[in-house]
Amino acid sequence: IPSQVRIASYIVIIATFVTIADRFMAAFFPPISKSLGPYIPLIVVNCIILGRQEAFSSKNSVGRSLVDALGMSTGFILALLVLSSIREILGMGTFLGHQVMGAWFKPWIIMILPAGAFITLGILLAVALVIESKTKKRR
Repeated sequence: IPSQVRIASYIVIIATFVTIADRFMAAFFPPISKSLGPYIPLIVVNCIILGRQEAFSSKNSVGRSLVDALGMSTGFILALLVLSSIREILGMGTFLGHQVMGAWFKPWIIMILPAGAFITLGILLAVALVIESKTKKRR
């Protein structure tokens, strides 16, 4: 597989097999499929992370690969924390289970639904692009 499309190829191959397994379980083992919920499709997300790490590690030393893995995992955790914090505050009016919004606040139900994650991610990416473009203009 050419190096330019290797990670994308891994994702497509794994996503195909995961989808087949997920549909098979839904058809023949509905209770198990229902109890696992979104966790089977999340295998694909894990594949993206591992594929990216493999691509870096194959071209660098063990030390650099460890530092890269620490940096990437820290960044991923921080991104999940920011995303989930925004969704919890806007969707429930709480942060870590403590009420942070006043009685006036009406929770945004969409934020606790899967679509809320995509909306929040889109807004965060837009903000990041605006910040990046402004810092490039200053240089």
